[in-house]
Amino acid sequence: MNLIPKKMRGVYLTGNGGFEKLEYRTDIDVPTPKAGEVLVKIGAAAVNNTDVNTRIGWYSKSVKLETNTGGATGFNEDVKDDGSWLGQAMEFPRIQGADGCGTIVAVGGGVSQDRLGERVLIRSVQERVSSKNGIECITFGSECDGTFAEYATVLSEEAFVIRSNLSDNELATFPCSYGTAENLICRAGVEKDDVVLVTGASGGVGSALVQLVKVRGAKVIAVCGHDKAELVKSYGADEIIFRGDSYVKKIGKMKVDVVLDVAAGGRWPELLQVLKKGGKYGVVGAIGGPLVELDVRDLYLKDLSLFGSTYQTKEAFLNLISYIEEGKIKPVIAKEFPLKDMVEAQKAFLSKTLVGKFVIDVTAE
Repeated sequence: MNLIPKKMRGVYLTGNGGFEKLEYRTDIDVPTPKAGEVLVKIGAAAVNNTDVNTRIGWYSKSVKLETNTGGATGFNEDVKDDGSWLGQAMEFPRIQGADGCGTIVAVGGGVSQDRLGERVLIRSVQERVSSKNGIECITFGSECDGTFAEYATVLSEEAFVIRSNLSDNELATFPCSYGTAENLICRAGVEKDDVVLVTGASGGVGSALVQLVKVRGAKVIAVCGHDKAELVKSYGADEIIFRGDSYVKKIGKMKVDVVLDVAAGGRWPELLQVLKKGGKYGVVGAIGGPLVELDVRDLYLKDLSLFGSTYQTKEAFLNLISYIEEGKIKPVIAKEFPLKDMVEAQKAFLSKTLVGKFVIDVTAE
């Protein structure tokens, strides 16, 4: 029988701003699962762009710059009214953390006791009850408390059983980045033998995109720094374009079937230029800057399709579970940190010097 304490360790986000808004605590109340919920003892979590973006209020329309510009100190603009990714005010304090792997240790009303002891992954982007098509959703750790703590409550249907020999630290790399990537790939309709350009290929979502595109039998042209090329090749990239190089000069115009983008930014127009007629562009982030210049002629004269993606369908997440269990994809870990070193983990994340995910080992003291 699991003995559940009354207090737990965790990290509070106390407001929008710099690293000073992250407060490590040892006296947070352990939540009690409500009807339809389970209580998960978290083994590991991971840092994502959404954690930083939410902390600094980057989602606010008042912010025009890239994430890293305000990553350490936040932004001076007033982001209180629309600082969350839903364009709404955040509620503080908030326990962040969209990625999570752990074990169910308690259940709320209406949930079978048979779920006790199940090892689970938590879906990071979750459908609202009122949603008819999955698009109405919340992010775990943004609109509700997440995994940067020893325990978290989650809707029972959002805790997915995982059967794998991978460690909790390895499994925690998958839900947010790989779930986001798989959903984008499904939305953009990547097919076997497509030529696919992936930006930011050394990051969490980028490394996921490379692997998941390869699962479909497509060719990957990956964008990354010189020092990361060999690692990016090791998890599936067929060709490398170095960050800062011209896409058009390196690839040529109208050579790519699909662009999967996490960066946006100043060089965005080239991404449409390398697409073939009838090509598809999909985007899940804007770490290079949210404002881009669009020549509408590139869009309509080439019959292009543009896809934005945030929500994750259950089908896409179940795809991800099956890929993990079948060993078709592998975790890419940059570095591991204990929960108390959350600030150091986010600093390392913002440095963009390592390849893969930054894992939070919640069990480490």
